[in-house]
Amino acid sequence: MTVYGGIEAGGTKFVCAVGESPETIHDQIEFATTTPEETIGRAVEFFESFIEEIAAVGIGSFGPVDPDPGSPSYGMITTTPKPGWQNVDILGRIGSALSVPVAFDTDVNAAALGEHRWGAARGLHTFVYITVGTGIGGGAMVEGSLLHGLVHPEMGHFRIPHDPERDPFAGTCPFHGDCWEGLAAGPAIEERWGAPGEDLPEDHPAWPLEAHYVALGLMAVVCIISPQRIILGGGVMRRSFLFPLVRSELQDLLNGYVQDPAITEEIDATVVPPALGDRAGVLGAIALAARARDG
Repeated sequence: MTVYGGIEAGGTKFVCAVGESPETIHDQIEFATTTPEETIGRAVEFFESFIEEIAAVGIGSFGPVDPDPGSPSYGMITTTPKPGWQNVDILGRIGSALSVPVAFDTDVNAAALGEHRWGAARGLHTFVYITVGTGIGGGAMVEGSLLHGLVHPEMGHFRIPHDPERDPFAGTCPFHGDCWEGLAAGPAIEERWGAPGEDLPEDHPAWPLEAHYVALGLMAVVCIISPQRIILGGGVMRRSFLFPLVRSELQDLLNGYVQDPAITEEIDATVVPPALGDRAGVLGAIALAARARDG
């Protein structure tokens, strides 16, 4: 039997799985992200019991990371604000411990790949996967290729309009204050309103403001990448009532400029939740591994 290993390396938790597809996951484990030594060690220990069957491992990691195979710091988590995880060679440690091919990308690019292979982006060539949770991150496929560049997209850290009269909150991002992540990620909701989003009722004033901020970010994504579909995941977007609010705000902000039925008439099918749900990241990591094995 040939199987693949997948690691969704998150800043809060790691999810590790062994399998070939959503229907054939042979084992899975998740655990808190503590120190690099303990966390990576637990991942290695999980895969060691399958070492005779594993053909390759894929890692979708929180970041920032270096995804450039030609770089001396390839496979490293670089300038993350998470204490103790700066400049950690996660790819090197996993690869040397398991002695199998290891593929590496951002967590959101991995989730995008998973959705392309098995989920809400099947049959598309240009789309975006955005997570709104502990942070905001975006992965993209453009004309069939995952988007990289100088390093990789950091969609959560571009600036969106911030009206201090409507929202005097200064933002939570330690680098940029009121960037998209600083205004709209889960920690911003909790700090602004004094309670986590999952505890706020549907009629709370937090949600029209959140929908506005999410839509402002999506407007920039639509205008820059022109995606065929936008997949919105992450803990904040589990509040499903946000989707119609975000879609309506996005249409209002675009104001008729993008004249395509996907925006003007069929936006319910254009801005969607992930078909793979919370498994998009780890399944995407398995898809990364399969690509590494298949070339």
